Amino acid sequence: MIRVLVAEDQSAVRAGLVLILRSAPDIEVAGEAADGERAVELARELRPDLVLMDVQMPRLDGVSATRQIVAERLADVLVLTTFDLDEYVFGALRAGAAGFLLKNTEARDLLEAVRTVARGEGIVAPAVTRRLIAEFAAGPARRTKADPAVLDGLTRREREVLSCVGQGLSNAEIAGRLEMAEGTVKTHVSRLLAKLELRSRVQAAVLAQELGI
Repeated sequence: MIRVLVAEDQSAVRAGLVLILRSAPDIEVAGEAADGERAVELARELRPDLVLMDVQMPRLDGVSATRQIVAERLADVLVLTTFDLDEYVFGALRAGAAGFLLKNTEARDLLEAVRTVARGEGIVAPAVTRRLIAEFAAGPARRTKADPAVLDGLTRREREVLSCVGQGLSNAEIAGRLEMAEGTVKTHVSRLLAKLELRSRVQAAVLAQELGI
């Protein structure tokens, strides 16, 4: 069972999200929050598997709330936004969000995104996310240039996997391209995240884009 905390300040939108999530037999709504501070409090209290986080909320914005939740390793965060390329999304990814969704996402895609993140594959909606990663790596949201030396600790295989992650490929797609088992890919991803001291797969994808690998 995947336990989800829904953080959204608009009650009608929040109710709709909860309704969709509860329609799935493998997903449980662990709690609801109407502002960022409450989202962090409930994440600490309930320890959900995932937080659906709106980026624009009162008291504490979604980016700051995401940063706290990820830093304390309370849950993975899947960001909800009205715009597919706004500055809030860039900030959320830097804060360690596992991925993002548009609020007009179809119900079935929302459920699949939750399952995807729960499996440890943080890149959601590949077609949109690849565009986001490319824009983020090249655009004004980037504050610093990544140092290629950060890759020195990776094995050749880990670099290959990182390159595939940077292209927005799923574990299954990476397994097919590199001719290895999907479980092995997941292990490589976990190891390279640890070595690079990154909090999410999306951060790894951004780094790969920044370094041009």
